[in-house]
Amino acid sequence: MAGKKASPTKIVILGGGYVGMYTALRLQAKLKAAEASVTVIDPQPHMTYQPFLPEAAAGSIEPRHVVVPLRRTLKRCHVVTGRVAKVEHDKHTVTVDMAEGHVEKLEYDVLVAALGSVARTLPIPGLADQGNSFKTVGEAIFLRNHVLSRMDDASSMADGERRRRLLTFMVVGGGYAGIEALAELEDMARYATRYYKTIKPSDLQWILVEATNRVMPEVSPRMGVYTVERLEERGIKVFLDTRVDDMTGGDVRLSDGTTFATDTIVWTAGVKANPVLAETDLPRDERGRVRCTADLRVEGLTGVWAAGDCAAVPDLSKTEQDPNATCSPSAQHAVRQAKQLADNLVASLRGRQPAPYRHKYAGSVASLGLYKGVADVYGIKLKGFPAWFMHRTYHVSRMPTFNRKARIVIDWTLALLFRREVISMGQLQEPKAEFARAASK
Repeated sequence: MAGKKASPTKIVILGGGYVGMYTALRLQAKLKAAEASVTVIDPQPHMTYQPFLPEAAAGSIEPRHVVVPLRRTLKRCHVVTGRVAKVEHDKHTVTVDMAEGHVEKLEYDVLVAALGSVARTLPIPGLADQGNSFKTVGEAIFLRNHVLSRMDDASSMADGERRRRLLTFMVVGGGYAGIEALAELEDMARYATRYYKTIKPSDLQWILVEATNRVMPEVSPRMGVYTVERLEERGIKVFLDTRVDDMTGGDVRLSDGTTFATDTIVWTAGVKANPVLAETDLPRDERGRVRCTADLRVEGLTGVWAAGDCAAVPDLSKTEQDPNATCSPSAQHAVRQAKQLADNLVASLRGRQPAPYRHKYAGSVASLGLYKGVADVYGIKLKGFPAWFMHRTYHVSRMPTFNRKARIVIDWTLALLFRREVISMGQLQEPKAEFARAASK
């Protein structure tokens, strides 16, 4: 009598970001339907390619083109739109708060923790009310509309305290996210002044505050200095070795005693592992990340894997200097780890030995606005247009699916032929306001 046919292994992936989507994409290409079923859980039905958020905010790219729809891309996977609430590995279950309000429990045989990170905040008075993060396409669209709406309001005002407040914009955090957000938004705002008869570029005040003594620690100190010099040439004030002590009501006080008022505060001062991990029984380090071995398996557990910003993955390229070194939270690591994780998971299911994650640091590229950038790749340092072109080339090559690559290239091509769109669509923040006003009358 024939034996009972084994059911497919249930693989559940927590998170649909870089690691979650790239892992699922590779698994659906490598695994047969009889081997495994793959479920991806994420609050959003899409993956956001964050390196393109600054260009989306500046109007160089259509915002819809920097997100990848999960259901369309992961055709052989099951996508669940919900928020992970709890993981009980001893029961092999995941509790999910579904988008429409009810709660579901999903069982798994193999779990992949790819929950990513959230903005790292500090106990600064006023931050929760005044600060704006820059990690989602919604936040990028909001900041674009917000900056242009401040200019709209200021254009009808005489010079004074309120006008200066509207035209003052502050970014906190001098890493890649902060520098690129600042550079692209400032570039857009300066371009937009040609359409305002009462606002000159010199009326705009852009401020960068960084707590350490340099910006973009991923590049060489020399390139960091070059970046600051280029920003200051554009009239941007850069405060290094400076903290924000207070921003209550938009009245900012810095640690060096500088004070000013602003309606726009962009917070990009680092990230931390997703706090949802506290609601799991997975082992975590002192920074709240899941403890992993070099082959991306979770320490001490069977059938659990992790990678990306939420995982403490040993950095084998630095263990000789520091045995406790772990990979930094970056898109470069996340994409590479996802590939290794998928290959290791397939190997494990087929009885082979997983391989450790090793990486060779390729370098970094950053945009400083249209036609401006810095790059430090394999020891080769570039500035200006060549670096900007390398930045675009590298990131479009990493964008998932040919569909999205083509749409982004078309956006860039059209931007060369036509002028940049600089219009605030603030009604997106309150889409029912006009109808509610009409109905109330």
